[in-house]
Amino acid sequence: MEAYDILQAVESDTGARVLATVIHVEGHAYRKQGALMLLMADGSTLGSISPGCLEGDLAAYVPGVWESQKPQMVEYDMRPADDFGWGETIGCGGLIRILLEPLAGELLVNLLVVKNRLDCGEVVELIRTYTDGYLDIRYALRGEGMDEQGHSASSVREPFRSMTSTLFRPKPRVIVFGANGDAVPLVQMTASSGFRVVVTDWRESFCNAERFPGVETMVDLPEALVDKLALHERDYVVIMSHQFEKDAAFFRGIMAYDLHYLGIMGSKERTAKMLEGFERPDWLHAPIGLNIGSEGAFENAISIVAELIAIKRSRDGVSVCSTSFSQGRDLGGLRSW
Repeated sequence: MEAYDILQAVESDTGARVLATVIHVEGHAYRKQGALMLLMADGSTLGSISPGCLEGDLAAYVPGVWESQKPQMVEYDMRPADDFGWGETIGCGGLIRILLEPLAGELLVNLLVVKNRLDCGEVVELIRTYTDGYLDIRYALRGEGMDEQGHSASSVREPFRSMTSTLFRPKPRVIVFGANGDAVPLVQMTASSGFRVVVTDWRESFCNAERFPGVETMVDLPEALVDKLALHERDYVVIMSHQFEKDAAFFRGIMAYDLHYLGIMGSKERTAKMLEGFERPDWLHAPIGLNIGSEGAFENAISIVAELIAIKRSRDGVSVCSTSFSQGRDLGGLRSW
């Protein structure tokens, strides 16, 4: 979730200087309209709009944009057939227009509001309208009246002004119950794959920032954790403490909610015992993970994260790959051939 990471940097890093936004694409391009990149005062960047070939060139504009406090549009046209520079370097033959904006004033205020609303689980659209020359940019936020794809139901355009928008979505939250050693690679991979991760456990010596740097941790008994987490239908939950009574207590609590995903590590028999008295929901995945023949904590983590990504990318919330692996045998809660 690159856009969210950029917003975090905007909120916390005073060295952020210029926001680069892809506002127009024709033909093939590495990133599509709406892609963002943050250009820092020290020459570093966060995010990407190309495989690395445009970033250096864009960095040269940062001092001028920041000192003038005026936006600037930069265009890269790789369509000409006789252009053997940009086109080959980027691996595409399209046209890209990138808007460079100083990270100050109204833009900064709006981005901070977007970050706050994403943290509340909202989808937010940042709308820019501008005249020719991109100097008179006006900003507006839209969070309601969106269709299922997150597009605005209506947009008002003033005469002689063009409009472009950037859609921001909250990072999907993955809650991992059980901070044992095999959770470490899972948490690392999940966080690196664009999820917001919360590690929960009743043991503070297991569940802490030293073992799980860069993610949230929450320590309490299973029943109390369920109340503290404020679960909602967009959440992904993984149960993997390996202690049946604790897993079952946490499971009983979260079954009062509708979730986007629930994966339980353990054998089919163990999960069936946990399910006694409950109707199996469609969003329950047990055995957990995609069947890739995984063994050990690292490979099991790959299997689970692959399933999380497949579900995140699918439109109906059902793993796009799960039915392909239904013939495998059960091994330690994960399928294996």
